[in-house]
Amino acid sequence: MPGLTRRSLIRNSLGVVAAGALARPYIANAQAKTATVWWIQGFVEDEDISFKKIVGDYQKASGNTIDYSIIPFAPMRQKIVSAVTSGVVPDMFQNSPAEAVALYAWDNKLVDVSDVVATQKDKYTETALMTANCYNNVEKKRSFYGVPYTQSVLPNHVWRPLVEKAGFTMEDIPNKWDAYYDFFKGVQKKLRAMGDRRVYGMGLTLSTTGNDTNNQFNYFLNAYGGRGMVTKDGRLHADDPQVIEAAIKALEYPTTAYKQGFIPPSAINWNDSDNNNAFHSKLVVMDLDGTISTEVAIMKKHPKDYDDIVTMGLALDNNGKPITSQANNTCGLIPKGAKNIEVAKNFLTYLIQPNILNEFLKTGLGRNMPPMQSIVQNDPWWFADPHRDAYVKQGLFSPTLPDFFAYNPAYAHVRSEHVWGMARTDIMMQGMTPQAAAEKALKRMKTIFAKYPIQQS
Repeated sequence: MPGLTRRSLIRNSLGVVAAGALARPYIANAQAKTATVWWIQGFVEDEDISFKKIVGDYQKASGNTIDYSIIPFAPMRQKIVSAVTSGVVPDMFQNSPAEAVALYAWDNKLVDVSDVVATQKDKYTETALMTANCYNNVEKKRSFYGVPYTQSVLPNHVWRPLVEKAGFTMEDIPNKWDAYYDFFKGVQKKLRAMGDRRVYGMGLTLSTTGNDTNNQFNYFLNAYGGRGMVTKDGRLHADDPQVIEAAIKALEYPTTAYKQGFIPPSAINWNDSDNNNAFHSKLVVMDLDGTISTEVAIMKKHPKDYDDIVTMGLALDNNGKPITSQANNTCGLIPKGAKNIEVAKNFLTYLIQPNILNEFLKTGLGRNMPPMQSIVQNDPWWFADPHRDAYVKQGLFSPTLPDFFAYNPAYAHVRSEHVWGMARTDIMMQGMTPQAAAEKALKRMKTIFAKYPIQQS
């Protein structure tokens, strides 16, 4: 079989499209090369199948080779830290945990990928661009150090049959924040009175490990008016009365529900998959959790259960106003010390082409949505399923903002220390008041932020 020419590479990888519709994959030279890629194992097998397919398609189109390893998310975090610390790194990995992109960019340990992002920059959501546009403390400026290829938010996941068994309908659920979650306390009380002693109303994660506990705290903080805790200029507003009040409420609601017995006792030890498992076993009536992994994990094996789950966007705040969802973006990162930056960039450029990315995420059952609104606007598949429909409307057609670490990597440090998870533990296990726990957490945040000064342009 004849070798690929530059002309055939463009034709095979991009297809016949209108001029300028898709960017040509980045190719440094015509010589085939190999890149080592570490990839996070999917929550469902279809995601791994999708990744393997796109690798195969890319290799055929480019002539390059992707030497990949698929690794579960918890071991992946440890593997990335070890690699970056030692300097013996692959050519590409992902931001696992999410805040890794901000921390490693700050330390000048990532390759600038602005040229890759530029190929689709006009299509990305503002949230995705802000997440990847990180501050480098060595160069004293921001640049793109991650290539976003997914966007995710936290919807609510509800067992309709349990709501109905308790004598309610889905239409009975209130649409204001506290009232929304209070409703599930009532469902638990009714189910317990009917003899179901095992079920709990809510599946909130209250541990000091993983991403879910950090993300859920942020959602409660935003719901109570605390989204200004860290602003776009990277400043912490720990003395702002509105932020302090929101932080207290964000600690008080879930910890009070826990102490009152509306959240399983084991929630203080949950990792990221444990709330999904609790939901699937119908230990909890509802769960606030990122992506629709809860749903797609049982789509094929338990289709009736899949249909019995209702995916719901966020309620309004207690004043009846919409709440902005904090969105996470999975990004491809290229560490300093990578031996084949050219192929790593080339692969990421190929991945984020809208038609390629759309098929990649669809083959993975749509657990993650693309970070480009136009992709779902041009494909009705994203709205054909009620779970995807609710998820995409919340994550791409309602207001979103990035996690606070996008504004200052100090908040990545806050997340890695689980400052707010520890605050909840202080309340639940040590008897501290929410106000005292909030004051302690905010004081710790001040100390952390002092270590991350950002020069303002």
